[in-house]
Amino acid sequence: MLSRFLTRQRSTLLAAVFASTLTAGMAQAANDQIHFLVPGGAGGGWDSTARGVGEALTKSGLIERVSFENLSGGGGGKAIANLIEKADQSHGTLMVNSTPIVISSLSKVFPQSFRDLKPIAAVVGDYGAFVVPTSSKYMTFTEVVSDFNNDPRSVSIAGGSARGSMDHLVAAMAFKAAGGDARRLKYVAYDAGGTAMAGILSGEANILSTGFSEALVLANAGEVRILAITGDERSAAAPNVPTLKELGYDASFLNWRGFFGAPTLSDAEADEYANLLSKMYDTAEWEVVRDRNGWTEVFKPRADFVAFLENQEAVIGDLMRELGFLR
Repeated sequence: MLSRFLTRQRSTLLAAVFASTLTAGMAQAANDQIHFLVPGGAGGGWDSTARGVGEALTKSGLIERVSFENLSGGGGGKAIANLIEKADQSHGTLMVNSTPIVISSLSKVFPQSFRDLKPIAAVVGDYGAFVVPTSSKYMTFTEVVSDFNNDPRSVSIAGGSARGSMDHLVAAMAFKAAGGDARRLKYVAYDAGGTAMAGILSGEANILSTGFSEALVLANAGEVRILAITGDERSAAAPNVPTLKELGYDASFLNWRGFFGAPTLSDAEADEYANLLSKMYDTAEWEVVRDRNGWTEVFKPRADFVAFLENQEAVIGDLMRELGFLR
């Protein structure tokens, strides 16, 4: 009897040790390799964020390998649906996303929202920027505001996405803060940032509403002037560019970019990913990637990220209703 009892005890102990070892091994595996799912094409903001984070994680030695998958379609909805559909096989996958997941969910571009995923963390932020070709008559954003307030139809704003999308909403927010009627904004929609840039260079539109990191690349290449950014303070990457607030317009906007896991990811696994991204912040390799892209750090892990998303959903929803994009 005692022999059988001791045998059972040893078996139970061995099983516990094996389970513990297996769990540790699975946790370690999560840190060995990450597959980044990008809801858009190569070269865009989502793509550069995923690849920049992957670069920092591998070069710093925090993980061994990364892989990337660009899955465009449906305004990001195709990648979201894919992550949900393959949730049980995707615990090693992190999907990058940003403010458009909130906008597209509100406008029913796709049926899902951030609540259908496992929010991991917001990692970086990118201000909005208003840029003109170097040949433009506009030297300051105040001059643009003056023309808009005198005749809203005389100023056309290009954006690399559809009406009611982020580029449009950021421009509407800025002109509203400047005392104009945002509903009369002449917005020219293009299918990508590159074609929107071509639009202002050809004279089809006067000003480009885009992300600051994308504007910075164009400015450094000598193609555009950045008239203003939507940050609360100036960026060290472009110290001569004023903010809307310092020009007297009470408006600011930060397009966060962050990561989501599959909905079946456990809280422990999600916490592990969030901790990994937090450790990345302290590496020299991350500083190189961050400064190269002109990104602002906005680390908001797990519960803080969810609270932030809920607040942004309310603020953006109010603006979209005011402009007539939501009822």
